Amino acid sequence: MRRTRILTAVLTLAAGLLAGAPPALAAGGTARVALAADTYTWHNARIDGGGFVPGIVFNRTEKNLAYARTDIGGAYRWSESTKTWTPLLDSVGWNDWGHTGVVSLASDSVDPNKVYAAVGTYTNSWDPSDGAVLRSSDRGASWQKTDLPFKLGGNMPGRGMGERLAIDPNKDSVLYLGAPGGKGLWRSTDSGVSWSQVTNFPDVGNYRQDPSDTTGYASDNQGIVWVTFDESTGTSGSATRTVYVGVADKDNAVYRSTDAGATWTRLAGQPTGYLAHKGVLDARNGYLYLAYSDTGGPYDGGKGRLWRYATATGTWTDISPVAEADTSYGFSGLTVDRQHPGTVMATAYSSWWPDTQILRSTDSGATWTKAWDYTSYPNRSNRYTIDVSSSPWLTFGAHPSPPEQAPKLGWMTESLEIDPFNSDRMMYGTGATLYGTENLTQWDSGGQFTVKPMVQGLEETSVNDLAAPPSGGAQLFSALGDIGGFRHTDLTKVPSMMYTSPTFTTTTSLDFAESDPNTVVRVGDLDSGPHIAFSTDNGANWFAGTDPSGVSGGGTVAAASDGSRFVWSPAGTGVRYTTGFGSSWSASSGIPAGAIVGSDRVDAKTFYGFKSGKFYVSTDGGATFAASAATGLPSGDSVRFKALPGAKGDVWLAGGAPDGAYGLWHSADGGASFTKLSNVDQADTIGFGKAAAGASYQTLYTSARIGGVRGIFRSTDKGATWTRINDDAHQWGWTGAAITGDPRVYGRVYVSTNGRGVVYGDTSDTGSGGDGGGTYPTPAGACTVTYRITSQWAGGFQADAQLTNTGSSAWSGWSLGWSFPDGQTVGQLWNADWTQSGAAVTARNVGWNGTVAAGSSVSFGFTGTWSGSNGRPTAFALGGRTCTAA
Repeated sequence: MRRTRILTAVLTLAAGLLAGAPPALAAGGTARVALAADTYTWHNARIDGGGFVPGIVFNRTEKNLAYARTDIGGAYRWSESTKTWTPLLDSVGWNDWGHTGVVSLASDSVDPNKVYAAVGTYTNSWDPSDGAVLRSSDRGASWQKTDLPFKLGGNMPGRGMGERLAIDPNKDSVLYLGAPGGKGLWRSTDSGVSWSQVTNFPDVGNYRQDPSDTTGYASDNQGIVWVTFDESTGTSGSATRTVYVGVADKDNAVYRSTDAGATWTRLAGQPTGYLAHKGVLDARNGYLYLAYSDTGGPYDGGKGRLWRYATATGTWTDISPVAEADTSYGFSGLTVDRQHPGTVMATAYSSWWPDTQILRSTDSGATWTKAWDYTSYPNRSNRYTIDVSSSPWLTFGAHPSPPEQAPKLGWMTESLEIDPFNSDRMMYGTGATLYGTENLTQWDSGGQFTVKPMVQGLEETSVNDLAAPPSGGAQLFSALGDIGGFRHTDLTKVPSMMYTSPTFTTTTSLDFAESDPNTVVRVGDLDSGPHIAFSTDNGANWFAGTDPSGVSGGGTVAAASDGSRFVWSPAGTGVRYTTGFGSSWSASSGIPAGAIVGSDRVDAKTFYGFKSGKFYVSTDGGATFAASAATGLPSGDSVRFKALPGAKGDVWLAGGAPDGAYGLWHSADGGASFTKLSNVDQADTIGFGKAAAGASYQTLYTSARIGGVRGIFRSTDKGATWTRINDDAHQWGWTGAAITGDPRVYGRVYVSTNGRGVVYGDTSDTGSGGDGGGTYPTPAGACTVTYRITSQWAGGFQADAQLTNTGSSAWSGWSLGWSFPDGQTVGQLWNADWTQSGAAVTARNVGWNGTVAAGSSVSFGFTGTWSGSNGRPTAFALGGRTCTAA
């Protein structure tokens, strides 16, 4: 379930993020932005899962400590008390977006507080950054980073193999990392702080999924794929002597060192013709188990074997549960029950049809039983029951014929782990969720074990579009990669089903009629079938439209404000328009194929388009378009625009690229002309939400760089001033696909991510003050101000101010004024709103820091410029009363 992400989300990133040098500041003004005015709490609109979980890691010495890795959505830690997952990499920022792809995880059994993650999403040009190893001493609550001199591929072919990162169980300052791309085996001897290549390791791998792939995606050498220690060959504090390494080389898949990595040899007598996806050691019985496939996965694999290697004698035993001729899949998911090491389990990860297979042996692989088997074809007998009531969409709305069942046991099942402290608990990852059971041993007693999603808190969808209607039962419509998208009527609950009738693999765009939100349209990708669907009941039910000739993908779509007509710009052909619900389509003239389309939210016959620096307008319902005279817009197509609800011809456009025009533009004349906002350096999305109390304009939201800082920003004064509403702990990598406010809830914003699902934020600000103005009460009582220059350089400085309430009663708001003695100018100010006129500056509270108890303080900081002298202010006034200058 990840092919779509490769083809849509990544190529979108490539168009918008990967070009040129670091972006330059926009000319013509200074940003007014409160950089740390974080009044928000952040959540996910619950979907629960939605993507591939290629790795699950249990700590071997602490009960209930477990981690999961995803290919593009970060890493997670299990919380036993709530049976949920906690995200650990939300702090990854825009410039390091590739570090949300996790190729391997390792939990330290010597010191369970320590955890490591090898991160990087693509080894080809799609990801401009090298990989890194993140290390944490607080179970992933915070991280330190060591950059690597090569790329890692959390979303590359072969990502289900592993684990590539491993900690020496006897001397935990020693770690190994297997690298792709011919970069070999790497080692750290200082707990992951520094890394060096193991130059004497003899094989860098040679397997490439498709050597002819010119993109570099399928043609990359999958390299070193796992590392396993034999803990019985070491003592506490000394390096483990015997280390096994798996290599993506069908002739030389397994190597061993018996002298703590000083020398390495190919294991003699090993099977050839396959790749060893996993190598799991049972040190008690002296067996190395290996799961083989003829390809690197996670989608492909036509043949596979399971082997057991006796570490004491060097004997190889084929323990495959079926003859090679009877396989049509490869093996991968592999685990040993640490309470009963003779119990081994594996998965037929690439058995797409009719279902994945899970296999279990209680005699070290001598005999096997299956999770399901045929009685008389096509009928099946299952050793399990599956309960998806917590994530009912996992049936995908399917009603298959036997031997298929809905929901499936899974697909792409490359990760499977038995809890080392609990033989009854097993977890395994699929292409859409993380399943688990807590009565696994029923398998052996002839009963049925129960499989359920164990995925709450792990949100792993890639978001292409978002829409929040002003009325109706739906709070939010989402367009998602791989699983289509959802209609959320309650953000805290998992929807019962994704969009169906038809079910797109990926929804690329959606829209609703502004004055009739019961009318909704969506478009998307589908291997065969229509690429457009309509709803007349606010997205509760859908029916397919008819594709015009030549359509190959969803593209973008727009609904007239009254729902009477639609304009569609599909992949594969030119822009089309229709009246009614798409039973027939006519070609739009005057607009190029591939244009992005949108609608005016008031005039039902006005539609807009954008392509390659040109803005297009239609006033006849999409029949004809004309290029406007607007100039200076981005020349590329990494652009998103929206028209403001309730105002005809009011259009905002965001986008661009670092090597050209990049920012936020506004048109008040239906796109005839645009004005670039000088206080926005870069912007990638634009959305609207309910206006603040007393504001005359709807609230704006954007994923942007403002004042040199990347973040999610809000403006309640038509873009004159901006407040950053996220913080460095909540960045979610790349957030450039879509954003929208909520038209019914002030301050609520919905943010797209590329792998962390739909994030939404709620503010503690009531909306009474706004971001750029408002009234501020005059506090009673005495006050003291401490002003401190914290840094100064030629022509610039940074300062902090602390305002203390030395009176006897609390303040419910404050406004502090001063004058600079030498004409200094404030450039950026955080933790307060501010204005400056000449030398006089006024700083006012933002929503979250207006209340100051007696004896308490509030602080803000700023940067500024100076010339000649940089004297400190000598007098401060709080609402007209003088404060003591400390």
